[in-house]
Amino acid sequence: MLPKPELFSRLAEGHAADLTVVTPNRRLAQALTGEFDAFQLGNGRAVWEAPDILPLGAFIERLWEEALYGDAGGDVPLLLSAAQEQHLWEELLADSGLLSIPSAAAQCRDAWRLRHAWRIPAGGGGEDAAAFLAWSAQYEARTRGEIDAARLPDFLPGVLDALRKPKHLVAYAFDIVPPQTQAFLERFPLVHCKPEPVMARAHKQPFRSAREELETAAAWARARLEEGHTRIGVVVPDLARGRKEVVRVFSRVMQPDYLLPGATKHSMPFNVSLGEPLADYPLVEAALALIELSFRELEFPRVSRLVRSPFLGGAESEMTQRARLDARLRRTLSATVSLPKLIASVEHAPRLRSLLERMFLESRKPLSKESPGVWARHFSALLEASGFPGERSLDTAEFQTRAKWHEALGELARLERVAKPQSIGEAWHALRHLCRDTLFQPESADAPIQILGVLESAGLRFDCLWVSGLTDEAWPMEARPNPFIPVALQKKAGVPQASAEASAALDRRLTGEWLHAAAEVVLSYPVAEADRTRCPSPLIAHIREGSLAVPSYPRYRDLIFARKNMLEAEDGRGPAAAPGPVRGGTRVLADQAACPFRAFARWRLGAEPLETPPSGPDARERGKLLHALMKEIWAQLKDSAALRTQNLVPVIQRAADAAVKQAGLEGRFAELERARLAQLADEWLDLEKGRDDFEAIALEQSRTIRVAGLELASRIDRMDRLPDGGHVLIDYKTGAGSLTPKQWEGPRPDDPQLPLYAATASEELAGVAFAKLRPGDMRFMGFAKHKGIVPGLKPALDWPSLLAAWRRDADALGAAFAGGEAAIDPKHDLKTCERCDLQTLCRVYEKFSALAALDEDGA
Repeated sequence: MLPKPELFSRLAEGHAADLTVVTPNRRLAQALTGEFDAFQLGNGRAVWEAPDILPLGAFIERLWEEALYGDAGGDVPLLLSAAQEQHLWEELLADSGLLSIPSAAAQCRDAWRLRHAWRIPAGGGGEDAAAFLAWSAQYEARTRGEIDAARLPDFLPGVLDALRKPKHLVAYAFDIVPPQTQAFLERFPLVHCKPEPVMARAHKQPFRSAREELETAAAWARARLEEGHTRIGVVVPDLARGRKEVVRVFSRVMQPDYLLPGATKHSMPFNVSLGEPLADYPLVEAALALIELSFRELEFPRVSRLVRSPFLGGAESEMTQRARLDARLRRTLSATVSLPKLIASVEHAPRLRSLLERMFLESRKPLSKESPGVWARHFSALLEASGFPGERSLDTAEFQTRAKWHEALGELARLERVAKPQSIGEAWHALRHLCRDTLFQPESADAPIQILGVLESAGLRFDCLWVSGLTDEAWPMEARPNPFIPVALQKKAGVPQASAEASAALDRRLTGEWLHAAAEVVLSYPVAEADRTRCPSPLIAHIREGSLAVPSYPRYRDLIFARKNMLEAEDGRGPAAAPGPVRGGTRVLADQAACPFRAFARWRLGAEPLETPPSGPDARERGKLLHALMKEIWAQLKDSAALRTQNLVPVIQRAADAAVKQAGLEGRFAELERARLAQLADEWLDLEKGRDDFEAIALEQSRTIRVAGLELASRIDRMDRLPDGGHVLIDYKTGAGSLTPKQWEGPRPDDPQLPLYAATASEELAGVAFAKLRPGDMRFMGFAKHKGIVPGLKPALDWPSLLAAWRRDADALGAAFAGGEAAIDPKHDLKTCERCDLQTLCRVYEKFSALAALDEDGA
């Protein structure tokens, strides 16, 4: 066993030592290189040869390259890339009937690797194992003349004599050595080396929750950094799933305002070992979406992101125009958008339209089934036509991401060695899978705080180490045998995590490694998760509990409130509205009744939400369809006599057809809506047949209503004239919410529209009614001058007084709006705000507590 100081001394000799160091993984190779650099600096060196330290896999591939380009290169098989291996396995499994071919192919690749690494013989097992053996035979035949990473260590010994081998090979920090690896390493003059154990102060620490545990670990890391420590480790189990939260919490602790828009971004003092899928980076997401848009429709949210993307040409110079364009497109486009439709909809953004047209012309080139290499070039041409990656200079992370994207395109092109000609959709799917399977993290300066996964921490040394999540369920980890190899064979071969015993043994060694990896070691666990109680792992049961003094680092909001730099001003009134027409019609008074600020913001300031096109007719569109349906029906029938005598089937059919055509619906949506409307009309007209005689004299009639000097545009759904000359106002309602005439009660009626019509009508009114058109619950609701005018209407005790009260309420609401009243005063507290889109503007939650509102409801 070579001591580590002696290893560094021999590496310091440089080329003369002819020494190569191999490690189990890339992170350990990087850490060992950093330690050696520190060793050289400590010895006063300013310049030195870079040490030959690399992961074992990279060392094996380097030997293969030397053999390939050496004298015996003609006999050396070509090495398949990981993407090529995956494609071949997916091709073999294509007709297997499995539900998820990519994941099954990945498990087959892993089983193939395990068989070779652990010398697992064929045989035994059930149907899965038998199927894998059959697929393995096909894979072996398919790759004859080529080789993959699983078989490369067995091939290289045959050509090693023709290669220049290092005089000394050091295997650093190898704990698990499969038989294949052992046999390969023994072909070299081999010596082992391990990191030296550290005398540690270790204790375990319980926390109330996993969130508290993570936040305390971040604060602890910052505190140790401020004390001058330069090697701080934080181990987080299941880092892949919780990576975003880890980055968010550590960023907030290290720089409280880091997550705020416009904040100065300093280099963070931590590094997360695990990267993210390349497809999740904005630059790559935009590239994949642009390519996909060239040959099929995309969902509107993705098109919206493309329109506003900084990675299209002209994004900086047309930023404002494209933002306004996006707001317009949300009102005009459908749920899915094609490239030609997008081009036709682009206005006032000439650069964007020009680039999209160039991209369209490029996409029209005659290509059908082509090789992946042809498609890779085509995709690059499409992106070039779109001005990708934009006109601004890329930052460091984006520059590295673009380079990785080009590598992914190169991997796609390399698939033509093993892939048949593909359609553009198949090639795009292959590229997307490549980007999803590629974990990437832009390189950055060395950070003193390293956030690691469980297995990545093995062999590393720190000044301080925190290991989190050590509950009895999480540690030891569950056994994860490969399903395509019999478990008994995996256990016999000694595959780690093939059985509970093997997994426990591995985790026991890792726990022992942590206890000698730093001078200070904290082993933590949450005592509660969701609604369940957790216990510490039995592997740390013997570790004493200790006290942990960690400074409290306030959040940004706490820093703001601590300064007490507050200015309070009551500002519940804006300038008065000029008399005359007002945008919004009668909806102005409904919003004024619900919340004065809502009315002021919507109809005086013009505050509007950004819409998203629905995938089909939404509630508002269905309401319009119903109004159009009833208008067409009564335009044909005109009165109750025709209702009772005519054949209603063709009347309803013509009305439904006209309503659907007016809404612009086509295809299956149109068929469904016609059937729905016909059924609704048939049920409603049965109810109307029970009324006394009437004549429909006004259908969707526009009127101007004057209230407190304001002119409000309105539309009456329907007005019926009775034989005695009285009139009934009818307002169609289809919503699923509660519907009752109590909504007309003042002084702030929830739905003032119909009372407003009634109070200002020039006709002699005998009734005001909601027409509730809901399947299975059809009825009239409202008030009438006397009983029997319309079934379901209640006779008013004093009809003139009721109309006068409605008029007073309308005048009061109109006067408040005209006078500029704009207080944040929702009528029913937060219940009023649930469906309002102005909450970020009025900041109502600073006035009302959502939790208090829930308590009042008994929730």
